[in-house]
Amino acid sequence: MDENLLHDVVAAALKAGADAAEAVAADRQSLSVGVRLGALEEVEREEARDLGLRVFIGARQASVSGSDFSPTALNRLVERAVAMARLAPEDPYAGLAPEDRLIKGQPLDLQLFDPTEPTADGLEEIALAAEAAARAVEGVSNSEGGSASWSASRWRLVTSGGFSGLHQASGFYLGASVIAADEGGMERGGEGRSLRWREDLPAPEAIGAEAGRRAVARLGARKIASTTAPVISPVVGAIAGPAIARGTSFLKDKLGKAVFAPDFSLVEDPHRLRGLGSSPFDDEGVANQRRSLIDQGVLTTWLLNCSSARQLGLETTGHASRGLAGAPGVGTTNLTVTPGALTKAQLMAQAGEGLLVTSMFGPSLNPNNGDWSVGVSGFWFEGGELAYPVTEITVAGNLLELYQRLVIGSDLELRGSANSPSLLIDAVAIAGR
Repeated sequence: MDENLLHDVVAAALKAGADAAEAVAADRQSLSVGVRLGALEEVEREEARDLGLRVFIGARQASVSGSDFSPTALNRLVERAVAMARLAPEDPYAGLAPEDRLIKGQPLDLQLFDPTEPTADGLEEIALAAEAAARAVEGVSNSEGGSASWSASRWRLVTSGGFSGLHQASGFYLGASVIAADEGGMERGGEGRSLRWREDLPAPEAIGAEAGRRAVARLGARKIASTTAPVISPVVGAIAGPAIARGTSFLKDKLGKAVFAPDFSLVEDPHRLRGLGSSPFDDEGVANQRRSLIDQGVLTTWLLNCSSARQLGLETTGHASRGLAGAPGVGTTNLTVTPGALTKAQLMAQAGEGLLVTSMFGPSLNPNNGDWSVGVSGFWFEGGELAYPVTEITVAGNLLELYQRLVIGSDLELRGSANSPSLLIDAVAIAGR
């Protein structure tokens, strides 16, 4: 994306009557391959180039986006944005990021971009290998397929305040999903990994073998009776400033207070090398940094962009997140729960019997009081040992109460942008058959 083009768009917006403006542009390329039963099923390639413009007139703002970069189209885009801003309602909290909060100098090289561009044949080869390894696991009866993909993107922000920043990243994915069957029925299982660099992907044989193992392990899943029992689960949450400003969060009066168990800490690190959530600055150009969101149980901060910070009378924390159109929202980068001392096996031994959650779906949360429920599947354990798989169950409770009873495991594995070891919670309500 030509940086000069974005400067020209911003300058045109100011000339058309805007008091301030910012232009965002994104280039994206992707290639994906899908296979099933040892044969190629699909190949998809995508290329996209888009531009967004946000303008400010006094306390009014408006944003537009487009993919036509011809001079005529860009002039119309500028005219439309300025006309919309003149008619927009006033927002006293809108505006560009303060100059003193912008990142200074050259952004950190976080190794987010791998220049390797794979071929469709190369992606097909590893997808076939992953699926073959999954199908080779004893007990696997069918396949939902293997897939491999690559993407590369460039995102640049230019503002009338003089800021210009580039964020470039790549992504590689490899996965497989299969079906295991026995006389009792069929179960699905899958495994997939997404990473910034091709060389960091696990071997396709390892991914496939894990997909097959998971499918077979779920055979014989039971429905259990409703009960109250310990639950071991990898739950990670976040605190959004806009919700705090609206007064719709059950944590709105908990800043600086002990909300979690005393040994629970949640760390965010936007500068983790090759991290899936890493970024050299936030989406308003604000410098970001590593921080403990929860420190030994105490809630230390909200997640704030410039707008929510102004509304709360605070400073932005560098958590702005945005697309091409619209005002920035709030998002996190790399979240990690600090591991504890007990292994997963030791957590199960401590609990005696309970539920080991391996997947969650359909969560429901009352944002005002923290009442929470979620559908889960996993394994029932007895005597500290896995007994049998379970499915079609729901766990529920109040998060403020559950947070206080967390016991943190040591089995942390960095797999994505949100990472947690196993967490043990005692006496959780479990609804079964």
